[in-house]
Amino acid sequence: MTNGDGFGFEDVGEAFFRDQHAHYAQWRRRGGAQPIRFPGPLPLQGWVITGHADAKAALADPRLAKDSATERYAAYIGETSGGPGKALTAHMLNADPPEHTRLRKLVQKAYTARRIEELRPRIAELVDVLLDDLSGAREADLISRFALPLPIAVAFELFGGTGFDHAQFAVRGKSVDGGHGDGEVSVTSAEDTRVRIENLVAHKREHPGDDLLSALLAAEEDGDRLTVDEITSMAFLLVVAGHQTTVNLIANAVHTLLAHPDQLDKLRADPTLIHGAVQETLRFESSSALASLRYTTEPVTLAGTEIPAGEFVHVALMAANHDPAVFEDPERFDITRPPGGHLAFGHGIHRCLGAQLAVVQAEIALTRLFARFPKLRSARGERGRARWQANPRHRGLETLVVRLR
Repeated sequence: MTNGDGFGFEDVGEAFFRDQHAHYAQWRRRGGAQPIRFPGPLPLQGWVITGHADAKAALADPRLAKDSATERYAAYIGETSGGPGKALTAHMLNADPPEHTRLRKLVQKAYTARRIEELRPRIAELVDVLLDDLSGAREADLISRFALPLPIAVAFELFGGTGFDHAQFAVRGKSVDGGHGDGEVSVTSAEDTRVRIENLVAHKREHPGDDLLSALLAAEEDGDRLTVDEITSMAFLLVVAGHQTTVNLIANAVHTLLAHPDQLDKLRADPTLIHGAVQETLRFESSSALASLRYTTEPVTLAGTEIPAGEFVHVALMAANHDPAVFEDPERFDITRPPGGHLAFGHGIHRCLGAQLAVVQAEIALTRLFARFPKLRSARGERGRARWQANPRHRGLETLVVRLR
């Protein structure tokens, strides 16, 4: 596998994080796959696909593999410290058919749309608890006190966990108590998560209940069952990958609505527009700017560009979702825009399995937040200024400080 040094990769500076949309628009106008080396503490380079049609085709292209992509990328950039191991990576996001097909069949027996819908009342309760905690404050960071703890609590409700110490659980490169980060999960946090999930899986093996982990343990297809590593890894994927998506979705929605007061007024006047508001946020400020890692298994032509075997391809979901060939006036945020067409959750066999759960949480959280605090607005001055995380893969804010009353 090559390391891309011979292809004239374009180094983009830290200004990229201040206005990612402008960079993606420029690359999209150029056309083709762009060889890009991103800035930031997380080394990331590869061939970037920006057009909607090209992105959709790449996401479904079987010549772009995902098997062991994390380990392969570490070797690609010369990283030798190792990865989290199979206990955390033996999931569908790192698998290709036929293994991906096997895993998805088994997981979908347990992780059903019905199970997510049945969680709605409990999600509303968890949202209300967090909002109650904000009731005495005039100003608050909605990420550390609302958007961040909610998906953690929901995930462990889904798993049937009890007595979980949410305050000590660190994800998204920052902890629930407010430390900033680049949006990636630390090795310490990943290991802590693994231990907690393995302990919970062991408990559910002895004491099964009406929860996702028990259902995953019981899932069977033609005599085949998920291994403990596969269940642990799947749970880790839901907690961390799903959590990052949901935190960013909720925070990005609040930020974008506050930045477009005419749209927020529409939503406040008609709360039934919440589904459109969430879908338009997913398009306008996609929680995941880049799709998960893929690499070429043979020489391929993508977006009219010849790419050798062994190269990494980054599908720019956020760029595709602003393609004027698909979305009329794409730089306009409009919660009444007809939903559909965006690629925020990916496309094809690797489309995000947790999409429904993320949307349900966001719809409930936003509806109850704006109802509880009808005067909610951005904090004044520097405290209210938006700062995006220095991470090319996740589109998330460091903080979201608002005035509640």
